[in-house]
Amino acid sequence: MNYLRWLLFPFSLLYGLAVVIRNWFYNAGIYQSREFDLPVIAVGNLDVGGAGKSPMTEYLIRLLKGNYKLATLSRGYGRKTKGFLLANAKPTANEIGDEPAQFKNKFKNITVAVAEKRVEGIEQLQDNHDLIILDDAYQHRAVKPGFSILLFDYNRLAEPRLLLPAGNLREPYSGRKRANVIVVSKCPTGLDNHEQNAIKQRIDPLAQQYLFFTFISYSPLQAMDGTITDTVIDDDTIVFLLTGIANAGPLLAYLNKQTSRIVHHKYPDHHQFTLKNISKLADDFRACTSQKKLIITTEKDAQRLGEQELLQVVTKLPVLVLPIGIEFLNNQQQQFDNLVTEYVREYRKHRPVH
Repeated sequence: MNYLRWLLFPFSLLYGLAVVIRNWFYNAGIYQSREFDLPVIAVGNLDVGGAGKSPMTEYLIRLLKGNYKLATLSRGYGRKTKGFLLANAKPTANEIGDEPAQFKNKFKNITVAVAEKRVEGIEQLQDNHDLIILDDAYQHRAVKPGFSILLFDYNRLAEPRLLLPAGNLREPYSGRKRANVIVVSKCPTGLDNHEQNAIKQRIDPLAQQYLFFTFISYSPLQAMDGTITDTVIDDDTIVFLLTGIANAGPLLAYLNKQTSRIVHHKYPDHHQFTLKNISKLADDFRACTSQKKLIITTEKDAQRLGEQELLQVVTKLPVLVLPIGIEFLNNQQQQFDNLVTEYVREYRKHRPVH
């Protein structure tokens, strides 16, 4: 941890006091936390940055979309619009945010919506849907979800549990108690039982909470239009990697297994790419004399590359997209699936949609 951040510790105490009081008001019923007459699943994490919320949301979509008319509801971070908005057939990151745009572009037949106030969003969606998945909504206490999935990034488990701004926690660690399921994401595939037990002791789930371990799975490279390619990366390939995500470490580790020749154009999470950014990438790529060179980006970043002002440069570049998903360790997938589907089935049985 950067020791300069300790200087911010007094501000963390003030921030923590405000969060504790806010949560107490919700727990005591002074602030209203709305429940709804349909299944609502919330996905989130305690700290800032990426813990794999989008891959988990996509996993839930794949699990449930065949049997239910579902909607995803996000805040739409980084969008240039306001209020409740439904994604159209060809959404852009500027309209609805990069992650919602990714959901809609991958799953054409589901409803994708954004709203700063999730209560208002659910009110708009509830009459025409069987269930709603809330992306990045663990701290959105105005809604009381029926099922909460809390993610912890394996690579950040050892970090001090300090609140913003000295640390990375959005709320005190005790907030984990609201979760039905806890998932440790981005684990190494060889995570053994000894370390899993040590992690369980560190997280200290409640007796009624389920703990799962997942790892990232990478799909074949795709063109920007989603077409799967037969591109092969080897030691001679130079990869120009463009990212604007919270933690590119796992992606770099994956690519380094195939080539050590990586030129990383790294930007902050949700960075709004400018024409200058993409022109620099294009100049570096064209200046490279190797015959084996690629441009690779993430699915989330690809949404922001589709903005009109960037297309004049992007369409002239051989940009490939590397999709990711999640897989469960310990053959836990069926147990996880059963927990989710049973919640949806039982909730709909006893509290049917009006």
